[in-house]
Amino acid sequence: MENEKQKTTLLNKEYLLPLTIIVSALIVGGAIIYISKYTPELSEDKGNQGQASDVVIDEASVIPPEGVELPIVWGSLGSQMVASGVIDGPKFESLYTQRGGLDEEMKSILYGQDNGKIKITSQNSGFLLNIFWALGLGNKNSILEEGPMSDPRYGGAGNFASTGGWTLAKGETMTHYSKYNFISLTLKQQALVERVSQGIYRPCCGNATYFPDCNHGMAMLGLLELMASQGVSEKDMYKIALGVNSYWFPDTYLTIAKYLQEKKNISFSEADPKEILGKNYSSGSGFAAIRQQVAPVQGGGGSCGV
Repeated sequence: MENEKQKTTLLNKEYLLPLTIIVSALIVGGAIIYISKYTPELSEDKGNQGQASDVVIDEASVIPPEGVELPIVWGSLGSQMVASGVIDGPKFESLYTQRGGLDEEMKSILYGQDNGKIKITSQNSGFLLNIFWALGLGNKNSILEEGPMSDPRYGGAGNFASTGGWTLAKGETMTHYSKYNFISLTLKQQALVERVSQGIYRPCCGNATYFPDCNHGMAMLGLLELMASQGVSEKDMYKIALGVNSYWFPDTYLTIAKYLQEKKNISFSEADPKEILGKNYSSGSGFAAIRQQVAPVQGGGGSCGV
């Protein structure tokens, strides 16, 4: 009952209507083309922005060059998504042909039957973003069916970047929306996903993962479901989510690391992942406020897109 009350309260709140409902991806020849790196637009009020300093950021603590192993076994999830049609194999491969093709590890994740754990790196972060995006979109979950994605104020779940922007499925994308039992959750695990998803934001917009209106939100939802189903603790879910977000938004989290060191006198590794993923740091508005206090860091780590 307590969980139901929490869900009702959340649904009654006024969500921000994201710009990603209107603009999310540039679609060229059926392929999704994203800006290669998330670079926040600087405020015109430069007088309030933090000045450059001599603070040196340990980039490796934010975006480890060796990657971060995800505490999940992937198994045959990729091949299941291809078989279901939520991922059209030829379309997916065609997209990556334009970027040098899929390496053997990527092909195994997409088509393999017995994959072990996955490591996210600067090189494969965009690939995993798309893989987890398809997983979050296609896996059956009440968050998609009863949460803000289905709020009638927004005209239906098919009007968002996370749905309308996914062009790598067979047929109409919405025929795959919340349809498949790729991941089965107990009531306790579902409650965990709902709770954690409400606390994880992304700097491309103002909504939490519970409202996965963009590709990053939908991908994070898929990852959270997978972690919960395999017994990952709530604490570790936040830790891994912060690591993954850092590869998807490298400049953002390097800037946050600089802010923590300059203004809070703590290192990024000492910070609480749950707090950093919250609205005050990781939402679009939260990061904008941080960016006014320190000069943004540019050019480190991986890419936020494919």
